[in-house]
Amino acid sequence: MAFSMKLPFVDVVCDESLKNTYVNGKKLGYEFQIRLSNYRGHYLSCIEEFVVTVDGKEVNSDNITFGLNEKEFTLRQLPSLISEFWKLIDPATISVFAPGGLTAGEHHIDVKMMLRIPYMAVPGRQTEREYAVLDSCGSKTLQVRD
Repeated sequence: MAFSMKLPFVDVVCDESLKNTYVNGKKLGYEFQIRLSNYRGHYLSCIEEFVVTVDGKEVNSDNITFGLNEKEFTLRQLPSLISEFWKLIDPATISVFAPGGLTAGEHHIDVKMMLRIPYMAVPGRQTEREYAVLDSCGSKTLQVRD
């Protein structure tokens, strides 16, 4: 990656969105919402990098799903989602499979999300497919809700 731009328009991690999730009465994980910090929407295939860290511990990407447009995707599916558009004003729901969920209290959520800008080729690029990258990372400490 040659360089990245940062446009801090909104907080990426949404306030009051962290909650434990239950299936058949069992706490099987947690979820929270994120937003794009940009001036326009993006296709999900343009997400170059997506990492979630909770309380300083990186979450295994196989345990994360990305919910948008009333659909749910694994992180491995993102590069192929060329027709799934993330509208600027719509939050995405990030769900984490973690039996037992999160303990009561505050938790620090850190999201590393780097977006390829497909209409902005890097000047003097070395390869045909080198594009500018938008840093849409964010972090916040949230109170977990049950």
